[in-house]
This record gives sequence, structure tokens and C-alpha cells, in this order.
Amino acid sequence: MSSEPNLLDDIKEHVCTCSAGLSFTPDIEAFLKMPMRELFVALPIHMDNGSVRVFKGFRVQYNEALGPTKGGIRFHPDETIETIRALAAIMTWKCALHKLPLGGAKGGVVCNPKELSHRELERLSRAYIRGVYQVIGPDRDVPAPDVYTNPQVMAWMMDEYSKLAGKNVFGVITGKPTSLGGSAGRYDATARGGWYAIKEAAGKMGLDLKGATVAVQGFGNVGYHAAYIAKKHFGCRVVAVSDSKGGVYAEEGLDPEDVSGHKISSGSVLGYPGARNITNEELLELGVDILIPAALENVITTENAGRVTPRILAELANGPTAREADPILYTNEVHVIPDILCNGGGVIVSYFEMVQNQYSMQWDEAEVQKRLEKKMKEAYHSVFDFAEMNNTGMRQAAYTLAVSRVVEAMQLRGWI
Repeated sequence: MSSEPNLLDDIKEHVCTCSAGLSFTPDIEAFLKMPMRELFVALPIHMDNGSVRVFKGFRVQYNEALGPTKGGIRFHPDETIETIRALAAIMTWKCALHKLPLGGAKGGVVCNPKELSHRELERLSRAYIRGVYQVIGPDRDVPAPDVYTNPQVMAWMMDEYSKLAGKNVFGVITGKPTSLGGSAGRYDATARGGWYAIKEAAGKMGLDLKGATVAVQGFGNVGYHAAYIAKKHFGCRVVAVSDSKGGVYAEEGLDPEDVSGHKISSGSVLGYPGARNITNEELLELGVDILIPAALENVITTENAGRVTPRILAELANGPTAREADPILYTNEVHVIPDILCNGGGVIVSYFEMVQNQYSMQWDEAEVQKRLEKKMKEAYHSVFDFAEMNNTGMRQAAYTLAVSRVVEAMQLRGWI
């Protein structure tokens, strides 16, 4: 499997291809491949045992041509600045593709939250906000939850920023609890948005979703909701799911809620009664109607792409397909819904949360879902139509549309 820095290399290559197709100058191309701002912070934390540990934190604001930057905060022991740069770039193109008035950013802290007490986690969350306070804000950069962060962490961060600002500033953070200005419908927005795109793709392909076979790689929050929505709302047959330890397969179908309960009690989906254990690699090659990678990057490579043969590949993870594998999928007529299109539901509903905070209002879940579906359908059809018109793949179409919108904003602002 490729290492994480290759994710950034892949994104840069997508930009290079777009630059050639859109006749950008080398200077513009270089600008697009470089973050506009990076901040490194040292975070000293008093631990429960009386010692002091210093944690390393990052915030990368990749491009703000379209508006304030937006992106999650990850707490992970293996976090790197290369990962953060890559994900900030992805957020830039994702926001542009979905026509959000936002740029892209991402943040992280090198830590293992599983080893921290509740109070230590709160101290670290608040320290991170103190460290990045000068570069974030509702009109500058709005963080959100990501790996190993959640609504409670966002609540602490919002509260710390508000203390420093001397007033309540709910709009500085999204993904908050609904009682503190969070948006209804945020908990499953990424998966639900992906399914709105899958529904449009199925219509284009003449695929009846009722009874269609689905496999989901990655059974965390996004993967679970993707499987649940597949069965509950579309009548699909979810035949396989997996987590970091492996997967399970049942030809007659799985009940995602039961599998989730088994995982909570046992620590993994492995050993689910009535299903056969399989590897993550085997799951990718099942030949189902709809394959949903919802875990790691670069799981589909030149080595296995020829054996990955779903009718629809819906990328709910960031960068699950290596750049070199794309032509193989295209040749094999796999309909790819690329990550910056497919998993845009999270940032779209985060944007909705920003709007609700700005106007001191709160939409109900039905309203959020209605607006989310509209945004996802518009984005899908713009990418599909561009791909058809230019005889290119969906990923190339998505990146070209996104990059051109950012460049247009940069030109209008007089930056280039």
C-alpha cells in the first residue's frame, strides 16, 4: 500500500493534468500545488499524574480564494504534516466542486486520544484552540471534527475560542452538539450525501437499487451509515462490510445494525454469526453492484484495480484509489464517483451549520436533507455532463471543474 505522502503527490498530479487541459501557466500551476499558510504549534499539557507532555499540532490553510477556509481536526498518533497538507488540498477542491463559498483547510494533533483521560482530552482540545486562535474564526477558518474528534471535542473548542474572544462565537466551529448551535443531520451527512450521488449514478446506468448488492470497506461512522442507508432507505442487499481487522460476507445480506452491535461487543465485525470472514482485500474484489471504500487511502492500486469490478465505485474515503489505478477502472467501465464529489456531504452540512449560526436559526433534519440532496444532485450532474462532453473520466472531470473555479476566483481577485 502506498504511504500517505503519496496522497499529496496524487493530488498534485491531478492538478498538473487539469493545468495542461486548461492551459494554465507554470506559475499558476505552482501556486495551486502550494498551501497558502501553515502553522505548527507546541501544546504543553498538564497530565493527570502531574507530569507535563508537549504535543505537536498543525493547521494548514490551503487556498482561500473562494472564501474562509474549512476543514476538520484530526487527533491521531501517526499524524503528519504531509497528511494534513493533502487533506487540506482535497478540501479546497471539494468545496469548489460543490460551489461552497469556502476554501480548504485541515488541522491535526499528534496524539493517541485512546490513551488520554476525559480531562486530558479536554485540556488538549482547549490548548489546540489557544495555539491556532490567531488564524481561525468564522470569517477566516472554521474547523470541524475528523478522525478521533467528535461533537464534545468541538464543544470544548468552541467554548475556548469564545472565552478568548470574550463572547459566544458558535460559528467558529462546526460539528457541534445541536444544543450548542450544531446542525441537525450532521451525524450521517457524509454517507447520506454519498447515497444521493449513488442514486443519480444508478439512474444513469439503469441500475435498480432495490436488491442491488453493496460492499462497504470501513465500518466506522461513515461506513456504518452508508450500509444502514443502503438497506433501510434503498432496499439494497449489503453483502459485506469490514473494519481494520477484516471483514464479513453473507450472500443473502447483512443487517448493519446487528453487525454494529456485534462490533461494539466484540471489538470487530469478524466472527459475526451467519457470515464468512474475509479480508479487506477480498472485499474489494467481490464484484458487487456498488462498492463503497470508506476507510483508508490508496486501497485500490495498479495491483488490484483489474480485479475491482463493481458497476459503481462510490468513494466515501479520501483518496481510496491511487492515481495510476484510475485508467484501469475507466477501461473496465467502472463508474467512479470520485471522493471530492461523493464524500462532500459532510462539508456541505458543515456549511449549512455556518449559515444557521450566522443567522441564529436552526433548520430541522428534513430541511437539511432536502438542501443536501439538491447540492449533491447538482454536483453529480455537472461532473457527469462534463465527463460525457469531454470524453474523460469522472475524477478528471471533477478536478477540472473544481480547479477552474478556484483559478477564476484567484484571477478576479488579482492574485494571478
